[in-house]
Amino acid sequence: MAAAEPRRRSSSSRSTDRGPTDGPRRRSGKAKAAWAIRSAAEQLQELLGRAPESVSALKPTEDGWEADVEVLEVERVPETTSVMATYRVTLDKEGDLVAYERTRRYTRGQIDRRG
Repeated sequence: MAAAEPRRRSSSSRSTDRGPTDGPRRRSGKAKAAWAIRSAAEQLQELLGRAPESVSALKPTEDGWEADVEVLEVERVPETTSVMATYRVTLDKEGDLVAYERTRRYTRGQIDRRG
C-alpha cells in the first residue's frame, strides 16, 4: 500500500490559524499540540519514506517541541511480529524538523515492563 503524499505547509499556517474574517488569531494549547503532532509525523514520513502509525509522546521545549513517533519498519505475518521503531523528533518553534533519532526498536506485540 503506497503512503499518502504529505501535505505541504504554508509559512503563514505555522504560527496562526485563520478566523472567520481571515484575520490571524492565536492558537489554543490543544491546537498547538495537534499542529505539532501533525508536523512531526508528516516531516518524519518525508525523510523515512514510511508512514508513521502514531505519536506516543509530545512535549513542549524552550526551542519548540519533542515528539516520539511510532513507525512500522518491517511488516511481518502475523502482525504481532512486525518490527516497530520509536523516533524522537525535534521541531523548532515554527514546526520545522531540526533533528530526529531512532530511540527504540521492538516487535509490535511487545509490552513494556516498568517496575
